[in-house]
Amino acid sequence: MPYPVRMNLLLESTRTLRGQVASHDVYKHLESLEQVRIFMEHHVFAVWDFMALVKSLQNTLTCTSAVWLPQGDPISRRLINEIVLDEESDDDGDGGYISHFELYLEAMRECGAETTRIRDFMDRVSRGEDVIDALRRSQAPEASQAFVKTTWQIVSSRSPHRIAAAFAIGREEIVPEMFQVMVSKIQKNFPEQTRRFAYYLERHINVDKERHAPMAAKMLERLCGQDEATWQEATQAARIALMARVQLWDAVKCELARLPCVVSL
Repeated sequence: MPYPVRMNLLLESTRTLRGQVASHDVYKHLESLEQVRIFMEHHVFAVWDFMALVKSLQNTLTCTSAVWLPQGDPISRRLINEIVLDEESDDDGDGGYISHFELYLEAMRECGAETTRIRDFMDRVSRGEDVIDALRRSQAPEASQAFVKTTWQIVSSRSPHRIAAAFAIGREEIVPEMFQVMVSKIQKNFPEQTRRFAYYLERHINVDKERHAPMAAKMLERLCGQDEATWQEATQAARIALMARVQLWDAVKCELARLPCVVSL
């Protein structure tokens, strides 16, 4: 089956889940600066584990060792390296360069969000602590722990097409829609306190929609090829990633609305 046809089938099979993410009620609860802070304190862990997907793909599709040898499909190498370039060293909006994760931390500091837990988590993994253990010991929000755990299970599968599906469909395809809903609200309500956050959101709306989403889709197509079983596995991984996002947003909405919510870890 031709690539575009098979990709369209994958997109169709995830349409409902993608719609749930894009139109989730969590965005309606960003009415106060305190709610924005709580949202960011949860979401920052998803910003971090986005890079787990990116770097896992780069490690698989390119040669990252000191002893270099040409590895894999040159087109896929180009696609993932271009994405990594932006994610690790994008235009910071002030004449320099910055990773999107570091930009998010700047945005958290600017609006007064707490960064203690994410920094403790980063310190722990930098010392070689297991990711799941580090999440628990840093007291990351339970919903964020559950989300990262799902991502880490996909990354740990060491299955490039599954990882690429979670990345392309669970992240790059849906992120511009999510962030478009948020950016106008925070710019209107908190223009001074969320200048960096708005810039972060706008960069993803523009870069992901115009470049990264099509590039990630092409990479996924090349990884799946003509093998129907591989496409089915990719579709399942995409669905798992999207369901994890819905569950994360459900829990964050409960937190923002001060409603009881049970998170399954």
